[in-house]
Amino acid sequence: MTSLTSLARALAVQQETAQRITMVRHTHISDRPLVFVPLTLAGEANAPLAALLGDDRHAPRLLVVPQPRNRDQRFAFAAELGRIVLSYVDSFARHQEEVPAKVTRFRFSDAPQILVPNPGGVGFVRLFGRSTRLRRTYGEYAVPTVVPLLGRWLTFFAERAEYPGSSLLVPMTSALGAHWATGQSTVEDANLAALLAWIDPPAGVSPFDAAIAAEDPEHSPPAGPTTDPTFDAERLAPAIDRYARTDGNPPARERALALLQDNLRSQLQPTWELMWRGADLLRKLTPGAHVVDRWAEDRDAYTNYVNYLNGDNPLPQARRDSAVAAARRLSRLERAQASYDAQRALDDPLVMAEFRLAGEAFTGTVIAASPDRIDDSGARRKLRPRITVRTVDPLRLNDGREVTSPARPAQRAQILALAPVDGALDVELELSGGMGRSLTAPPGSVPAEGELVTYSTVSDAFQPSGQFPEAEDTPWTHGGPPAPATPTEEDAVEAWS
Repeated sequence: MTSLTSLARALAVQQETAQRITMVRHTHISDRPLVFVPLTLAGEANAPLAALLGDDRHAPRLLVVPQPRNRDQRFAFAAELGRIVLSYVDSFARHQEEVPAKVTRFRFSDAPQILVPNPGGVGFVRLFGRSTRLRRTYGEYAVPTVVPLLGRWLTFFAERAEYPGSSLLVPMTSALGAHWATGQSTVEDANLAALLAWIDPPAGVSPFDAAIAAEDPEHSPPAGPTTDPTFDAERLAPAIDRYARTDGNPPARERALALLQDNLRSQLQPTWELMWRGADLLRKLTPGAHVVDRWAEDRDAYTNYVNYLNGDNPLPQARRDSAVAAARRLSRLERAQASYDAQRALDDPLVMAEFRLAGEAFTGTVIAASPDRIDDSGARRKLRPRITVRTVDPLRLNDGREVTSPARPAQRAQILALAPVDGALDVELELSGGMGRSLTAPPGSVPAEGELVTYSTVSDAFQPSGQFPEAEDTPWTHGGPPAPATPTEEDAVEAWS
């Protein structure tokens, strides 16, 4: 938790309303997301119990596993889930756009987005994908063809969820918590109903009272993937037992199934409504400038995976990464995290404020400017304007440090001198880049006197990837060259967890 977020939480308690901790939205929200609310059976390793899902808020689909320990019913659930999810995923693989580049390439103009209630929902997607992608469609324990394909796609979404800034699989509590601070703890923010009670309480109700009501499982059932213990004991267990005792009696079985469905829908429907409320709240926020770029990366990833699955003999994701693959993946995630942190700061003054508190950025007023200054010290004359910025921020940068401004990202500034003045600090900067090739600065390319500017060490510049050996050159210290990632008979009976 950052200093400003801690302050915002204190203000939320004092003012009895959630506080915005960003000026813009940093998550892409699709016009047609797939909302997915899963439930699992308590005490079982990722045993699916039910799910409410769909891309139409007025027409959710309810899937139920009447006997979650029954293997056939689990895979029937997986097959039906696969038909819904794959129909949604495939609907975006129709329209392509050309991407400007040296080598012409195309990507899909949109991509699927799955919204789950919380990080537990992401965990369900990951485990369910791992449990289904390697299943056999032939021989003993064969499953429908759609089941392993569903597993591959769920694994793809789960892996993208680990990628900083990706919006292909989004937990709603995390998305809301990244934009608002409440007057409750981060543990309480994990409850979607309580979180929304602070952000968007009912008219005339304080967020304190709304959050207390939201923590009542009778009023607001848990958002999953686990269910409320009281519901399990008093309603779920008797309903499952009643269904199990109707074997051989079709009419009684239909009635028992209807009762079980009604009980499970009562647990899922409130969360379904909360999910769409959360999406509406996020959609109202102005997106940050880099959101479109990160969504383009998501569309690239989606396009590449569609092309891979349509290629010759595509293999499912391996059970475990090899040493080289794991190192490359970690490197990509680290570079993506650094880029995401920089982009959020460049897009959002409130995020940049954290860098100002740390002395890595400053905001001030331009008190002097020489926009047409020429540097003729070298063999070639160069346009090198200088400005002086007066700031009261606690700057911890030295002479010679390069900084950039979010308002002029293509322009570099070098700190020439720092001079304390009456409790403030005058920072002299020399500018380069972002002004064309002439010796006269275009209007607006150089900050004018009286302009409020921000400069920081934050940069979204390209970071080259690390150097890694090929998989076949993996050193013996890391296990040596890995065996080919070919599915085996053992993979086909992988446990559900």
